[in-house]
Amino acid sequence: MEKSIDKNYFRFDVSPMQLSPLSLAYIGDAVFEMYVRTYIMKDVNMPVSKLHKAATRYVSATNQAFIVKKILDTFTEEEISVYKRGRNAHSYTSAKNADIVDYRMATGLEALIGYLYVKKETQRLEEIMAMCIDVINAEK
Repeated sequence: MEKSIDKNYFRFDVSPMQLSPLSLAYIGDAVFEMYVRTYIMKDVNMPVSKLHKAATRYVSATNQAFIVKKILDTFTEEEISVYKRGRNAHSYTSAKNADIVDYRMATGLEALIGYLYVKKETQRLEEIMAMCIDVINAEK
């Protein structure tokens, strides 16, 4: 007997402001990576090892901190508030290849991405992701 998936299985029934900043960063990390992977694959078919290497240009804590420095002034007051909640959240982990300041800035960006995703603000999420990709591409 086949088990069907409830239509609401992947929907949030909670306000994103009720979620902890680290929970928002957790989902935001996955959303950020999904957008990056989609972007790098859209025009090119290459081995997975090369795809992974291409993706790390965008998803490293150091590069995400660099992105934040470039686009922070485009955030709304609400987005800055969410970013700061994520940046200032006390985490028990840290990045292997980044300093703590970069790691926290990256966490703030991921919290904002998660917030926009949970809030279903797809247009704004895509605007910010496009800015993120453009910042790294400009550094080539």
